[in-house]
Amino acid sequence: MLLVSVWSANAQTDGTYGAFSPYSVFGMGNLHQSGTAWNRGMGGVGVATRNNRFINIMNPASVTARDSLSFMSDFGLNGRMSIYNEGSKKGAQTVFNIDDFVISFPMWNKTAFMAGVRPVSDVGYQISSSEINVDTGKQTFVSSGNGGVYQVFAAAGITLWKNRLSLGAQFNYNFGNINKKASLSYSDASYRSSNSGDSLQVRSFGAKFGLQYVQPLGNTSSLTFGATYQLASKLKGYSIHYRELGSYDRTRSSATLDEKGLMLGDELGLGLAYKYADKFFAEVDYTRTDWSRSKLDQVSGFSNVGDVVFAPSAGQRISAGMEYTPNRSDIRYFLRRCTYRMGAYYDQSYYTVDGAHVNAVGVTLGMTLPVFRWYNGLTLGVDFGRRGLAASQVKENYFGFNIGFNVFDIWFQKRPYE
Repeated sequence: MLLVSVWSANAQTDGTYGAFSPYSVFGMGNLHQSGTAWNRGMGGVGVATRNNRFINIMNPASVTARDSLSFMSDFGLNGRMSIYNEGSKKGAQTVFNIDDFVISFPMWNKTAFMAGVRPVSDVGYQISSSEINVDTGKQTFVSSGNGGVYQVFAAAGITLWKNRLSLGAQFNYNFGNINKKASLSYSDASYRSSNSGDSLQVRSFGAKFGLQYVQPLGNTSSLTFGATYQLASKLKGYSIHYRELGSYDRTRSSATLDEKGLMLGDELGLGLAYKYADKFFAEVDYTRTDWSRSKLDQVSGFSNVGDVVFAPSAGQRISAGMEYTPNRSDIRYFLRRCTYRMGAYYDQSYYTVDGAHVNAVGVTLGMTLPVFRWYNGLTLGVDFGRRGLAASQVKENYFGFNIGFNVFDIWFQKRPYE
């Protein structure tokens, strides 16, 4: 697959990109991995995670894993440095962006609530190529895009059956803008240049449901099974398509996305976790998304680019991770109170390009440094990965880093007075 002919190796300076990848030209762009910096330090696991020190946004049932009087919040930042290779051609890009903001607190006996905002997908690319034609002289093609989709969500959960079974429900509102444009120009002024583009404003309402079941293994360890299902949702909004040929021939059309029957794919997640005391935790997750009925390939702005054939499909992800804390109560050595994480993942894209999925593999590392008192902490994570594993695809080698600020406090506490 020939996706680019010339890469620009200059870093983006206008601040319009939340992420940057040549593969974000397709569909909704790059789907953002759910979870906070804490999840990503363990390969992105979280479907079966229950932890009273962190907010786990990957399963709404996990919101009840908390101290009964606690208020928690999480604020995240992320960055990514990428190097692209296609034969002898190379390019590089660096981006930095705000990630998630989440709060969580108890409601009443054995129930809890969380709400926040997070990115769903990112679009950011700039592709150019040029060639010499004997009739038209030098002709240059430039394609670029930016934007993304965000999600505002609210979730609640309840714990039942001797504190072993937890159920949760989450309601989402997705919104955002995606802009794509392309131009073809000639060095010979007798030929008219052409410009085209699409502006998409999208929104949708959705829901996600989750459960977790904890099976104790003696007094100090347990197994947890987790499952989530996110419903497919109808994509609403509108699209504007324009085309200009020289200075005179201009066309513009608009349409509502409702009449196109576009959908966001559904998602099924399964996870199994093992926990030993307050020292060791390990988890394996499997997630499958189905975009095959999304119809993104039938609408300009989401569909094909040049001669490359894009088709929505089913994607999947396998994640594994673990964390270890030497001694949370150590009063002498600070590093023994820190938590250390590692993980790995394999990710298959939710679309195909020329009949092949664009897959990625990576390894992650992370740690949380306790700050002040309670469960306050600073979480750091790094992600080393490669995307575009097929021989014909552009290779995207990346280094990602995540920073999370975990805030914990005790609310609703009645203090005794004498």
